Amino acid sequence: MSDLLIARYGTAAPVEAERVLTAGSLSAVLTSGGALGAVRHDGVELLRGVAYIVRDRNWATVDPVLSGLVVEETGSGFTVRYCAVCSDGAQVVRLQATIEATRDRLAFVVEAMPDGDFETARCGFAVLHPAEVAGSAVRVTHADGTVEEASFPDLIDPWQPFKAIRSIAHRPADGLSVTCRLEGDVFEMEDQRNWTDASFKTYVRPLELPWPYVMPGGVPDRQSVTLSILDRRPRAAVAAAPDGPVRVVVDDPCQEAGAMPATGPATGMPGIGLLLDPEDALDAASPGLIDAVSPQALTLHFDPGGGHGQAALDAFARATRDFAGEIVLELPLQARETPDRECARVASAIGRSGLRLTGVMVSPAVDRRATLPGSAWPPCPPLAEVYRAARRHFASLRLGGGMLAYFTELNRKRPPLDQLDFVSHSTCPLVHAADDLSVMQTLETLPAIFRSTRSFVGDLAYRIGPSTIGMRHNPYGDATRDNPDRVRIAMAADDPRQRGLFAAAWMVGYLAATREARIESVTVAGLLGPRGVWTRDQGGLVRHPVFHTARGLSEIGGARRLPCVSSAPSRVAALCAVDAKGRRVLWLANLTAATIAVTLAGPSGEIAMLDEQNPQAMRPVPGGESLAMSPFAVARIVA
Repeated sequence: MSDLLIARYGTAAPVEAERVLTAGSLSAVLTSGGALGAVRHDGVELLRGVAYIVRDRNWATVDPVLSGLVVEETGSGFTVRYCAVCSDGAQVVRLQATIEATRDRLAFVVEAMPDGDFETARCGFAVLHPAEVAGSAVRVTHADGTVEEASFPDLIDPWQPFKAIRSIAHRPADGLSVTCRLEGDVFEMEDQRNWTDASFKTYVRPLELPWPYVMPGGVPDRQSVTLSILDRRPRAAVAAAPDGPVRVVVDDPCQEAGAMPATGPATGMPGIGLLLDPEDALDAASPGLIDAVSPQALTLHFDPGGGHGQAALDAFARATRDFAGEIVLELPLQARETPDRECARVASAIGRSGLRLTGVMVSPAVDRRATLPGSAWPPCPPLAEVYRAARRHFASLRLGGGMLAYFTELNRKRPPLDQLDFVSHSTCPLVHAADDLSVMQTLETLPAIFRSTRSFVGDLAYRIGPSTIGMRHNPYGDATRDNPDRVRIAMAADDPRQRGLFAAAWMVGYLAATREARIESVTVAGLLGPRGVWTRDQGGLVRHPVFHTARGLSEIGGARRLPCVSSAPSRVAALCAVDAKGRRVLWLANLTAATIAVTLAGPSGEIAMLDEQNPQAMRPVPGGESLAMSPFAVARIVA
């Protein structure tokens, strides 16, 4: 069993235990941490999750250790009781929780008691509405009793769409209404799609209040979430969610005789890029290592504030000497002197190294740290001045702006565009949650991120990355979290799933989500290291399943993309393009931990599979109009 887990997840750590509880037509998943997920009524998702969350001063989640768990189910209802201890090693808070549910009501109550003064960035309930409610009507009752008739944001809201919340009412289906009431503190909502979470989060304690703050020792804090359901639908209208075969349809409008291939960014695959850090440049200079993947682009991370200097640029020059694709340097300006002087010094060092670049991505280093709503923006040179200086000293290079952090920061600090050749940001699925389902669900939010970015950058060239499962840096705290045991934790720099089939499927899902985004390139992984397609061990370099997807997607990077639709994109991701030989290449990825039957309407030809039977190589499998895909399997079909 451990070998199977390692093949899928890169770790033998067991998958988080879950238990489905039912109360008539109401169902919810009870997690091992005492949270509720997938709250449904007759198969319709009402809430994506309800959890009482304890965070340390750096926003890292302090996982609860449960005891005394009691679960009672009667068919028409269920009750859950437990105690929990949350400790970050220096501080302790104890929880007593009760969950009670009937067919049309669910109540979750927690009393928290710190042993001593407990310093926290946030401690309390978080309620997640699924991202599918975007654009739909909502009624918000505020703490002062006023009622606001509004809509969940369609484009991603950089700030809090609703504040001072007492209850939220929405209709997840015609004839079905749900009211969520929150007690015990002041709640507000943020659009969690900013961080790629597939949800709108209502949380305790306004961000405009100072943080971290102290919960006084020995003083209880009681909060509750109550869900009330009113279902007026005729029973004939109630249908369970489909879980049968997934159908994938590919349409090639250029197959008619004499038809010309479609061209332009709207119909093209993004170029595929890899990240290279200075510490990996020596290995990257090994003959054939970059060519083994053959990406269209390399992103070089160069941080003068992190100790990178002439030696790093020289190492980059050696490593990329034979690479003919795009090479973009990331440059966080330290602002310890004028942007002009800093850009001049870096430009001079690049010249001495002989490093060939095609572009430079410039952003103030302070913007890698988040500025939360209500907080003062840190001192920083105006972006227009930064870009003017970069344009003077990197005149022959394409100039990029935006954020070296995540879409959230770009959405909250939108750059002037008149001097830029492209805009860029990255994403990370581990900001708030690290369970397998939540990480895969972040793929659902990517189209909204791309569409929201397009709403304010227009037709400017748009690049993504580096975007990987592991967190490259933490804008919300002092550092990313160490993960020596290689388990699933939020904000970890080294996530074990990068070494398993999970990351290979996630990468295909990421590229599938770019279908209508007109994205120039996506940096999907590091070349080496914990977020790489290769890692080092005592025997040398080891390549992971994600290597095969990175290499295969690079073969169609920038190619003409064909319309390709999956009937269940949250279960099976699909994309199709025409390669350099004129062949149609279809990529599929099972994004779930279940085996899925896929039926194909499109190219039929040679099929290669990357799965748990052989996660180290693409193996040929028999062709046909249907395909069985095991958990997190990836398939390539060439016709």
